[in-house]
Amino acid sequence: MCWPSAGKERAFTLVELLVVIAIIAILAALLLPALSRAKSQAQTTICLNNLKQLGICWHAYAMDNNDVLVPNNSVAQISTNGDDGTISVGSSWCLASPTATNVQNGMLFAYNRSLGIYHCPADRSTLTDPSGNTGGPPRARSYNLSQSVNGFPDYDWFIANYIPYFNKITQIGNPNTSSRLTFIDENEYTLEDSQFGMPTDWYDGTQTWWDMPADRHNQGANLCFADGHAEHWRWKVPKIFVVWLQPVPPAEMPDWLRLKACIKQTMN
Repeated sequence: MCWPSAGKERAFTLVELLVVIAIIAILAALLLPALSRAKSQAQTTICLNNLKQLGICWHAYAMDNNDVLVPNNSVAQISTNGDDGTISVGSSWCLASPTATNVQNGMLFAYNRSLGIYHCPADRSTLTDPSGNTGGPPRARSYNLSQSVNGFPDYDWFIANYIPYFNKITQIGNPNTSSRLTFIDENEYTLEDSQFGMPTDWYDGTQTWWDMPADRHNQGANLCFADGHAEHWRWKVPKIFVVWLQPVPPAEMPDWLRLKACIKQTMN
């Protein structure tokens, strides 16, 4: 008995295949930016939570020590030639080089023993390897503590005499605790010690970056304040490290002044 032929199965033509590939490419182009934004937002959220956790540790230390703030005494000596390797080290919330050991030996680590809260998930920087090149292990710390909050090293007369600071929470004012910077997401190229520093009116009003904030969060950084809340600040211009004691150009001045306003300016 003869059966009717079912015919040949129809295959994709080259044109149809190219159309399918083009559609997939268009969908990928539409979805990838959205996924990238979602990843960036998630990293910002984690970073903000890290800073809040550090803020809790900072407050807990003061509560355990009659309102006295945790020392911030690990400070590198910096000139226009960069870090000269001299670091004033006393008791400090953490030690200078951002290694895991230096975080663990800090005075705040006992209040939260998670290394993760010291590192921003968007920070891809690495430590310098023994040969002096970058490309070593990832940094364990992305944050620094403002010079204004007990930010004077025990062994450095310059900081102690020229950089205003509070050593108790109850002393904090002008601006008040909600406007007084504590922890900040710092640029990886200036994070050489445990303190985030800026020139003050008491010093000489020099308009330079001593330390520079990060801009890894959509051209912005995350900051924590003395009342415990954290904020995301977006900068008007990217924060690009070029040289130590970097002059602030006019376009960057609004960012510099905004951050300077969170730092204690006088000894009074």
